[in-house]
Amino acid sequence: MKTLITILSVVIISFSATAQSTPVKNDTASVQIVEASCGQCNFGLTDQEGCDLAVKINGKAYWVTGTDIDKHGDSHSAGGFCLAVRKAEVIGEIVDGKFNVSYFKLLPLKSDKKGHEGHNHN
Repeated sequence: MKTLITILSVVIISFSATAQSTPVKNDTASVQIVEASCGQCNFGLTDQEGCDLAVKINGKAYWVTGTDIDKHGDSHSAGGFCLAVRKAEVIGEIVDGKFNVSYFKLLPLKSDKKGHEGHNHN
C-alpha cells in the first residue's frame, strides 16, 4: 500500500509540473492571431524602459502580462522581437490597458526566398 501511494504521488507531481510548463488553450475562449514584438523597439510604446513584449490588436499596441519577452527566444536575434514583428496565436483579455495572456504561441517565420524590392534570390 505504501508503494502504491508513493507511485501515485510521483505521478501526480510529474503531471502537475508538466501542466504548468505547457500553455493550455481554454476551449471557451477564442484564439486570435496578432502581431507580437518588442513594444519599445517596434510598436512605439515609451512608458516602460527596456525591451518588453507587446501585441497589436486592431491596430493598437498593448503591453503583455502573463508571459515574458525572454520566454520566446533571444529578442535580439535575427527573428527576435526587437528586430522583427512576428505573428502569434493568443488567448487573453485587455485588463487595465494591458493584454493579460493565458495562451501564447509564437508562429514560425515564413520563408519565401524573396529579397529586397520583390525579386528572387536563388
